[in-house]
Amino acid sequence: MIYNKRHALTVVGQHGDHFNNHRPHQGRQQQPPNHDPAVIIPMDKPVRHRRRLNGVINEYHRAA
Repeated sequence: MIYNKRHALTVVGQHGDHFNNHRPHQGRQQQPPNHDPAVIIPMDKPVRHRRRLNGVINEYHRAA
């Protein structure tokens, strides 16, 4: 539920950031747009969970 104009701008901004920077895209072989292939992330590190929009969007990253 959107409460006011400021809240609407926050929701749209967070969703846009997630869509454009973190969400995998088919045209990029299921890699997010901000993925740097030169960075190698070890698979034995724990996974960090970040909730966006009170849990409507969840982002997962390997811990550095």
